[in-house]
Amino acid sequence: MSMSIQGKTAIVTGGCRGIGLAIAQHFVDCGANVMIADRDEAALEQAVSDCDEGNGKVRKFSGNICEKLAMANLLSATLDSFDRIDILVNAHRFVEASDPLDTDPGVLEEMLRQNMISGLRLSQMVAKRMIKQAEGQTDLVQAGAIVNLSTLAASRPVPQMLGYSIACAAQEQATRGLALSLAPHRIRVNGVRFSSVMSHELKCALKEDDSLRSQIVAGTPLGRIASADDVAETAQYLVSEGARFVTGQIISIDGGRSLADPVTAQGL
Repeated sequence: MSMSIQGKTAIVTGGCRGIGLAIAQHFVDCGANVMIADRDEAALEQAVSDCDEGNGKVRKFSGNICEKLAMANLLSATLDSFDRIDILVNAHRFVEASDPLDTDPGVLEEMLRQNMISGLRLSQMVAKRMIKQAEGQTDLVQAGAIVNLSTLAASRPVPQMLGYSIACAAQEQATRGLALSLAPHRIRVNGVRFSSVMSHELKCALKEDDSLRSQIVAGTPLGRIASADDVAETAQYLVSEGARFVTGQIISIDGGRSLADPVTAQGL
């Protein structure tokens, strides 16, 4: 089984820190070209510096990828830099607590826009390019692969984060729907659902309450908090030829936690 992504070109959104950065770094280490997209210019500069090491395989795009123009510019920048797009990883996430009885529709709409709609629209845009690139190729050649990130909140609602839970569930359904729609074009779409990962958000939560660490470990059958590399390696598998007959699947990276432990907002 080949997990090689050598020479492939990937866009990774939300790639300037945490899980997104780990995926970008891992892809570069595996020989891929990577366009890191995010809004924080300073963090992007540091991310490129950390990932590139002078090999010219990393570029950055700064912009609000929830906006259609920014998506189009991201696509153009990637093609200008690397001539093609083979992989898209929608790693951008926006997490915010919300009152389940809040009557302000703007909270839910923003959760959906940030965590599902923007990724769906970018996937549609990138898929059109992948289809064009694949014209004239044999039916056995993969045209492209898309990976969407979600969390355990998609299947086990967190009341104090209702909007985010709904957005994660919507993201997973979008993954399945796109997988079915794009399969005839030889584009595979899969998802990675994770629980507690040592991400930027969790590190901040642990600084405020270190007892959270022992709670998470105790509730995880494999007895540790996942690293961002655990997610990155799963993403690599899903975009590689090793997963060439896998589409529409949501792979859980949770150490068995979904089997045994109630979800908490801090652990997402």
